[in-house]
Amino acid sequence: MKQTTHNIVMVRPANFFSNPETSGSNRFQKPGQGDAAAQDSARAEFDGYVAALRAAGVSVLVIDDEQQGNTPDSIFPNNWISMHPDGRVFLYPMEAPNRRRERRDSVIARIRAGFAIGELSDLSAFEAEGKFLEGTGSMVFDHANRLAYVCLSSRSHPEVLTALLMQLDYQALVFDAVDRGGAAIYHTNVMMAVGSKLAVVCLESIQPASARQRVREQLQRHGKQIIEIDYTQMENFCGNVIELADAAGNAVFAMSSRAWHAFTPQQQAMLAANGTVAHAPLDTIENLGGGGARCMVAENFLPQKQ
Repeated sequence: MKQTTHNIVMVRPANFFSNPETSGSNRFQKPGQGDAAAQDSARAEFDGYVAALRAAGVSVLVIDDEQQGNTPDSIFPNNWISMHPDGRVFLYPMEAPNRRRERRDSVIARIRAGFAIGELSDLSAFEAEGKFLEGTGSMVFDHANRLAYVCLSSRSHPEVLTALLMQLDYQALVFDAVDRGGAAIYHTNVMMAVGSKLAVVCLESIQPASARQRVREQLQRHGKQIIEIDYTQMENFCGNVIELADAAGNAVFAMSSRAWHAFTPQQQAMLAANGTVAHAPLDTIENLGGGGARCMVAENFLPQKQ
């Protein structure tokens, strides 16, 4: 399977604000009001990011969130759906009750209009047992090597992970990663990203040192050149980047402007040497949502209808 895709799905927010149901486990999230100014700012940032991605050659399917319903995090669809080249679609169990409303049949119908969906595998029944796995937030995939990197948290349960990996025929490298205060990092995709040739990872967050070395060696074994970021860079969303592809299959590195400017000049040069960099300001979304550029992208590997 290819590591990157040209097609992505993004959900334009209707009622964006700092979600009180997720703030307990998401230390990247800052409290804020769900006022009209924040919503307007988030929508402007969303549109600017979509424009930057399209200018870089990425095909973006934008689906508007529905006005009704308390879904402040609908802008982060990668947590509830993943779409695979054999036509399979997985739906994931979400920790926050108000995030479960993001799984909408109408979104799947919009995707189905242009792409071939075969088997739909719904893992959301695990929510009744208090076990969660929030899609490609919880897991960072190395598709070419059929591997998932997973840092454990209240949102990433080993039992759900095992159920998914059995269906995908993937292996997992599971580890603990903590922020500078010692709290579990809520999603793997804020502390690391894996692309075709490059991997961005906050190694200092991985505990203990033996686990850190295991992650480093696994990445190197699979030919990844590591861009190591520190805590300050991780807090500026340098780990929350994603490699996509333009129509010709060339790499596009998508990130927020905050993340781009937090990389060192040497790291920026390494990224630019390996593909096109697409970035846009996402400060409101990152501050209030605690997620950023990668979280906003649901990769679509499904076969395209002719």
